[in-house]
Amino acid sequence: MSKLDELKKSILANGVIDKDEIAELRKVLFADGIIDKEEAEFVFELNDAVSGKNNDASWQTLFVDAISSYLLEDEISPGEIDDEEANWLLAKIQGDGNLDATEKALLANLKAKAKNFPAMLNL
Repeated sequence: MSKLDELKKSILANGVIDKDEIAELRKVLFADGIIDKEEAEFVFELNDAVSGKNNDASWQTLFVDAISSYLLEDEISPGEIDDEEANWLLAKIQGDGNLDATEKALLANLKAKAKNFPAMLNL
């Protein structure tokens, strides 16, 4: 079982993400300084599982930081959201049929920081 799988199982045992779990997540996710696709997918899975729950407020910050890093700090289109990334993000956000406050915060952050913001992401 991978470190991410172990973390997910532990975090979802009680259905909410607390401050200690967020600290551990940040440590594991940013250990190599890069958020890869597997880690980004993992963060979205967690968000879908805990959306609307009484999570520590720093969960939203970690989610926004991780996904923004994945999209804006890649080698192919640094600082930009290319078509492939926009399609991936839209599928992830719409995947659970609910645009939650955490995902709205992500979109606002991306709109503010990206050199371009695809129209399809104006949700």
